[in-house]
Amino acid sequence: METIALRLRPNEDLKKSLDAFARQHQLQAACIVTCVGSLRQAVLRYANQSQATTVEGKFEIVSLVGTFSEHGGHYHISISDGQGRTLGAHLMEGCLIYTTAEIVIGVLLGVVFFLITGMVEKGGQLFGVDPIVVGWLPTAVIGFCTVVAISRTR
Repeated sequence: METIALRLRPNEDLKKSLDAFARQHQLQAACIVTCVGSLRQAVLRYANQSQATTVEGKFEIVSLVGTFSEHGGHYHISISDGQGRTLGAHLMEGCLIYTTAEIVIGVLLGVVFFLITGMVEKGGQLFGVDPIVVGWLPTAVIGFCTVVAISRTR
C-alpha cells in the first residue's frame, strides 16, 4: 500500500474533495487511513434513513473511514461538538471544513474498486442495491450491498 497526505482548507467540501482527488489522480482503490480536522457544517445520512440531515456548528472530526476510487466512494464520519456529543453517519456532500482536514489516504495497488448496482441474490432472495449504501470488499455480497474488487491488468 502506498500512502498520500492530503490537506483541505477552510470551506472546502470534504466529500467532493475526496472524490475529486480520486478522479484527478485516477485512483483505482483507496481507503482513508486517518483524518483529523474540523467542520463548520455537516451533512449526514444516518443509518437506515433516506434523507440527509444538515447540522451547523463547530465540530471536531473524530473519525473518518471509507473506501473509494475514481468510480465512486463510500465514507462514514463521526464528529463531536463542543460538549463532546458525537454523531456518526454516512458522509454526504456539503460537509464544509472549518479550520483544516489532514487526511492520510492509502492506495491499494493491483486492485480496482467499482460499484455494481441492480438486484442481488442472497439466501435465495433478491434485494435491491441502493448505490448510496455501498460498501466495498473483495468479491463479496454483504447484506444489501454489493461489493466487488478485481485485480487490475498490467
